[in-house]
Amino acid sequence: MTRCRWPSRWHVPVAALLLAVATAAPRAIGQPPAADSVDLASSRVFVFVPKKGLGHDHAVVGLLRSGDLRLGATQGAGELVFDMRSFSADTPEARKVLGLPGDTDPSTRKQVDDNMLGPQVLDVARHPTATLAIASAVPAGGPSPNGKVPYDLVGTFTLHGVTRPVTIRAEAEAAGPLVRLWGGCTIKQTDFGMKPYAKLGGVVGVADELRIYGDIRVHAGTTR
Repeated sequence: MTRCRWPSRWHVPVAALLLAVATAAPRAIGQPPAADSVDLASSRVFVFVPKKGLGHDHAVVGLLRSGDLRLGATQGAGELVFDMRSFSADTPEARKVLGLPGDTDPSTRKQVDDNMLGPQVLDVARHPTATLAIASAVPAGGPSPNGKVPYDLVGTFTLHGVTRPVTIRAEAEAAGPLVRLWGGCTIKQTDFGMKPYAKLGGVVGVADELRIYGDIRVHAGTTR
């Protein structure tokens, strides 16, 4: 089982993996968002991809396709669905959040994206989504001195057609009408049937281990 612990603040290097969510029916114009639904416009997933050999560290950002999360639920706590086609490497936003210096030119970014999204790695043509099915999301203790409440999210993560059990430690805090959860955890590409990108016989490439941050915003609902 993969156990993920969410740090109390952003720092680098990050730790990998994050969330995905169940499809909700589209809302009518003017209809308020459903309680416990993920706010897709403001939620982000960030992935730190460490270099191997003479390669380069990469910062990746992606979006959720849909999601709901019921904090406090002991069963059926929700499902988060990643839009894998949305993932893009070395954007200014991702590099800033993950603390990587400098910028990456558009042609290099396109080359990295083509390798990352292509059949040799994520293969988004065959696997356009990744899913975190959350069985329970129970408190893991009382509020910290900064007012954030830890939760353990227990379930399964499906990526690249492979499903693994996970336990993720997340911290929650109020953010206006939303509840904000953030932190990170680590996975290995090979655990999900993927081969880390490499060329020149492995002289240039990326590491097997991915470290992921999530900044997930959920519309406040009734916790259990």
